[in-house]
Amino acid sequence: MFKLFLLLFFIISCDNRNTVNTDQLKPKDINIIDRDNIIEQLKNNKFDIVIIGGGATGAGAFLDAAARGLKVALLEQGDFSSETSSKSTKLIHGGVRYLENAVKKLDYKEYELVKDALNERKYFLKNASYLSSKLAIITPVYNWFDAAYYWIGLKAYDLLSKGSSLGKSEFLSYEQTVSLMPFINKNSLKGSIRYYDGQFNDSRMNIALVLTGMTYNGLALNYVSAIDLVKEKEKITSIKVKNNLTKEIFTIAAKVVINATGVFADTLRKLDGNSHPIIKASKGTHIVLPSSVISSTSGLIIPKTKDKRVIFLLPWENKTLVGTTDDESIIQTNPLSTDKEVEYLLMHINQVLNVNVEKKDILATYSGLRPLVNINKQLHTASLSRDHYIETTKSNLITIVGGKWTTYRKMSEEVIDEAIKIADFNNIKSPTKNLFLLGSHTDNPSLIKDLQKIENIDEDIAEHLSHTYGDRAYKIIELDNKSKNKRILPQYPFLESEIIYALRYEHATNAQDILARRLRLAFIDYKSALTALAKVNQLIAQEFMWNEEKSQNEFSKAQIYLQGFK
Repeated sequence: MFKLFLLLFFIISCDNRNTVNTDQLKPKDINIIDRDNIIEQLKNNKFDIVIIGGGATGAGAFLDAAARGLKVALLEQGDFSSETSSKSTKLIHGGVRYLENAVKKLDYKEYELVKDALNERKYFLKNASYLSSKLAIITPVYNWFDAAYYWIGLKAYDLLSKGSSLGKSEFLSYEQTVSLMPFINKNSLKGSIRYYDGQFNDSRMNIALVLTGMTYNGLALNYVSAIDLVKEKEKITSIKVKNNLTKEIFTIAAKVVINATGVFADTLRKLDGNSHPIIKASKGTHIVLPSSVISSTSGLIIPKTKDKRVIFLLPWENKTLVGTTDDESIIQTNPLSTDKEVEYLLMHINQVLNVNVEKKDILATYSGLRPLVNINKQLHTASLSRDHYIETTKSNLITIVGGKWTTYRKMSEEVIDEAIKIADFNNIKSPTKNLFLLGSHTDNPSLIKDLQKIENIDEDIAEHLSHTYGDRAYKIIELDNKSKNKRILPQYPFLESEIIYALRYEHATNAQDILARRLRLAFIDYKSALTALAKVNQLIAQEFMWNEEKSQNEFSKAQIYLQGFK
C-alpha cells in the first residue's frame, strides 16, 4: 500500500505531457485492389523499405513509412491480421496489471510501459474514432483492504493518463454495483471501483492501417511469403517471395527489410544467419458468450486468478467477450483453444457471477499467440515484459517484436526511425500522431441517422456500417442499388454488399477473410458463420468467376477453418 502512495506522488510531481494536437492529416480515397498490377509493381521497382508481416506492427510501420514519403511495400504470408492481431482482447489500455507489477517490483521499465501505452491511447482513439470507443470497466471488491488498494492503484492509472483521461475512476456502492452488474456475485460484495479504458475492433483497425498506407502510395499484398534474403557484400538487396495463391516465385528489390512477423520473427532471422531465438510464445484464449451474461454496457475485470492474471468480461459486438489465458505455447499458425483453457475461463466467470455458464452457452472461441521478447531466457511467460524490442543486423534486417496493439503507433514510428538511420533516408518526422485513418474523412456524430434518412436502411444496419467503415459506409451502400437491407443472415446486420466491398477494396480473397476478419462473424458466432458460408462463398465465386471445382474446394477449406472457432 505504501508503494502505491509513493507512485501517486511520483506521477503528480513529474508527469507533464502535452495535450493532443487536433490538426489532422486526412488520406485520399482508395481504388479497387488489382493484385496482378500490385505484383508487377513489386517486381519492377526498388523499394526503400519492404516490411514482412501484416499484423498490427507491420501495418502500422507501413503507414508510417508511406506517410513520410518513403517507397514502401508490405507483404503478409496469410491474410492481414490473420494471426495474433485479430485475436486480442480488443482493449486500448495501459495495462492495470503492468502498473501493479511496476509498484510491487519497483520496476521503472514497467511503469514506462504503462505510461507510454496510456499516452498512445489518445492517438488511437482519436485517429480511428469510428472503430474505437471509451469503455467503463468495473472491478468488484469483497473486502475493504482490496477496495482501498484498487482505488489507489486506479487513481495512479488516472494520473498517468493526464491530458488524455477517459474519465475519473471512482468507488461505487453495493447498490450502484448491483444496478450496473445485476448478475454479479453479491456474497460479501462491498462495492466496486469503476475506471475507463478504450475498446476497438482489432482486425478492422488492421485493414484500415493497410488501406490508409496505400492512399499514401504504399504497396501492400497479402498471401505472399518471404522465402529467402538475397545479399550482396553482406547487405540485403532483395527478397525472394512466393505468391501463395498462384505459387509463383519472384524477387523484390529493397534497401532495408523490416521483420514484423510477430511470433514467427525467428524464422526470418534464421534466413539472415541468426540462429539465437528471441521469441517466446504465450497463448491467450478467449471465449464469446451471449450479451445476457453480464447484461451491461460496462466491462468487468476479475483482478485475481490462481495464476496471478486478470480476466476481462467485456461487451463487444453485442456479445460478451471473456479472456484471457496466459500459457506457454509452441509457435504455430492458427492455434486452437483447448478444453482446459475454456474450463479455466468458465470457472472464473462462475465465481464472480451468479449465473451458471456452461460450454453449451459458448458462441465462439479463439486463441492467439503473443510474441513475447525473451532475450534473457526467462522461464515463465507471465513474467516477461510486454514491451517491444528492435534488433538491427549488419545486413540491414530490422526485427521488431513484442509490444501490444495499444502501442502499435509508437512502435511503428521507432522502427521506421531506425530504418531511416541505417539507410540514410531523408529524415522526415513521423506524422502519424495526427493522421486520420481511412473512413475518418468526416467527423459526423449523426452518421447513423443520416444513413437511415438518406438510404432508408434498418437502424441496426446503419449502426453496424457506421462503426465498421466510418464514412466509407456510403461506398458499401452504393454497391447495391436494388436493396439496402440485403442481409447475409436475418439475425445479423451484415450485408451482401459488404462481401463485394471486401473483395474489391479490402484485399479479401476467400470466405475465411470475410467471415473472420472483415465481418467478424466467426469470432462472435461460429455456428452462424457456418450457416452463412454457402452464401458468402457463392458471392465470392461469382465475383472471381471461379469454376465449380474451385468453388467447392474453397468452401471445404473455409468449413474446416471455421470449425476452429467451435
